[in-house]
Amino acid sequence: MTTTSTTSVRVFANSDLVSAGLDTFIEQQSQEAINARGVFNVAVSGGSLPKILSKHLVNNPHIAFDKWHIFFADERCVPLSHPDSNYLELRKELLDRLPLSRQPHVHTMNQQHIHAPATAAADYQQQLHDHFKGVVPEFDVILLGMGPDGHCCSLFPGHSLLNEHHLYVASIGDSPKPPSKRITFTLPIIHRARKNVFVATGQGKQEMLFNILHRPEMKLPCQLVGPAIWFVDQTAAALLPSSPSSTPSSFNTPKL
Repeated sequence: MTTTSTTSVRVFANSDLVSAGLDTFIEQQSQEAINARGVFNVAVSGGSLPKILSKHLVNNPHIAFDKWHIFFADERCVPLSHPDSNYLELRKELLDRLPLSRQPHVHTMNQQHIHAPATAAADYQQQLHDHFKGVVPEFDVILLGMGPDGHCCSLFPGHSLLNEHHLYVASIGDSPKPPSKRITFTLPIIHRARKNVFVATGQGKQEMLFNILHRPEMKLPCQLVGPAIWFVDQTAAALLPSSPSSTPSSFNTPKL
């Protein structure tokens, strides 16, 4: 059965304003979560997302980073110092620029298991279990990127992991995008998040962004996430029916 839900698309004049808008949003979500539960649980993806996320956030004095718990929505099975590591990108863009007194709690893939993706995934799921004290993980925000093929995390179009209903973290050994061995959040944990947020900028995102928002029959991984908030620049939104700068608009997208 296909049900319909509302996805919010926030369009900004350029990528710098996307970063500023995301900063404001994350500040609000962080404060609300810390006031309600004492911590802010956030998961991040790789690609260009860490740079866009950190540009304004790193200098925001109102962010209580020391109360953040950061997980990775997916990670490549490589050393943390490897150029392909999602952790390394976040460290360069955010963590290394924060003083020790403001450092968040960062939960990385166990380096002992980088050559055994299934073991690495099971270990990371156990980290989630321990952090959330045995209850089903419910992130305050999961920050996602959009791949050129419509993938998110390491969930790729047509892959069997899209049908995973039990594991929250799974391994993948045949990623069509190198490196081939990875671990990734699955749709069940993504669906549990309080907010799922996509960030997409630039001309290369135009066609796929249109497909995701207006061609539900494609059943792309980004579409399977369900309700989400999109932060995009006008260039990425050029093919959408309307793209008022810095003004949220709504599109009906399917939760499949």
